[in-house]
Amino acid sequence: MGWKECSQVDEKLKFIARLIEGEKMAPLCREFGISRKTGHKLWNRYKDMGNEALIEQKRTPYRYANKIPLQVEALILETKKEFPSWGAPKIREKINRRHPAVKLPAISTIHAVLDRNGLVESKLRRRNTAIEMQGTHLSNPLDPNELWCVDYKGEFMTGDKRYCYPLTVTDHASRYLLACEALTSTSGEFAFETFIKIFKEFGLPRTIKSDNGSPFANGNSLYGLTKLSVWWLRLGIELERTEPGHPQQNGRHERMHLTLKNETTKPAGLNLFQQQEKFDNFIDIYNNERPHQAINMKYPSEIYKPSERIYKGIEPIFYPFHDKTIQVTKCGRICEKGLKVSLSTAFAGQEVGIKEVEDGIWVVTFLGFDLGYFDRNNSRVEPVDDPFNKKVLPMSSV
Repeated sequence: MGWKECSQVDEKLKFIARLIEGEKMAPLCREFGISRKTGHKLWNRYKDMGNEALIEQKRTPYRYANKIPLQVEALILETKKEFPSWGAPKIREKINRRHPAVKLPAISTIHAVLDRNGLVESKLRRRNTAIEMQGTHLSNPLDPNELWCVDYKGEFMTGDKRYCYPLTVTDHASRYLLACEALTSTSGEFAFETFIKIFKEFGLPRTIKSDNGSPFANGNSLYGLTKLSVWWLRLGIELERTEPGHPQQNGRHERMHLTLKNETTKPAGLNLFQQQEKFDNFIDIYNNERPHQAINMKYPSEIYKPSERIYKGIEPIFYPFHDKTIQVTKCGRICEKGLKVSLSTAFAGQEVGIKEVEDGIWVVTFLGFDLGYFDRNNSRVEPVDDPFNKKVLPMSSV
């Protein structure tokens, strides 16, 4: 059983829209000629991914850092143990002569393997954290602006059949609702505009907590970063992420979403403008008139005050202890004198430092964190341990 021929995206969109309008799963699946298992799978994926779920998903796994055969990694480590003063180039050449049939990784990958196993005396200190992208340490501060929580409330249709994606931001300690914007998508561009407006009005928080969804994080990007989260780091904002599939870790924000849904979407506005008016009225009552039991029946506005950290935008940064400061291109590359090395589009327009740490091997650094290594024979940066997996305090002049 499968989707009817024409446009699978159109068919799936109609299917999802009718579910949102309240039709039952079983008869819809029969009408569209799909199994209930497929219907539930699409519905669950849609709730997690939005419209991206309507596009056929790739089944090939994304490249993970230094995932080379265990036997090859063992050869690298054994050779390093035999010749402890040798670097990656010599180790690669030695293994190649001893085992010419073995397909060896790039020099920078071998260097990353050695570094991950503590066998590199790097001149730059790097923070060691877990490799896999998981939830970070989650804080529970008591003061306003120590932690903001951000998320998209589940999308819904307005009266004119257009989807609305509410972007919400709350202050963790005071429960103050900083923003609820009726957006037409989860595009990072719209999120940027919203946060610039919030930062100008309320200042900067110490930390922002989000889930692992777009545009806050991206599992297919280097260390799960996006242009938005990289921008937050540049502003000196720490990152916290909940574990995938654990929305309860952002529980008080989710409870606000339930109240928001009940009071502003039943019924929804006739269009986005009317829906935004509903959101604005809700914000006013939620912050200034609604007692909150968790804060001793006070109003959030009685506790919250704007941050003392004023938003001033970002300025170029330089790496005086590196060989070169380079601005990453729009396509996410490090380009220098004929050298083109892929990094990540999340860093497009950002300055990074590069430094030769061993003959023919360079480390790439962003703020105070090493992102990985490359050599002239490798066209991409080979990641090492994820420096952003734990709670991050970037260096910033803001």
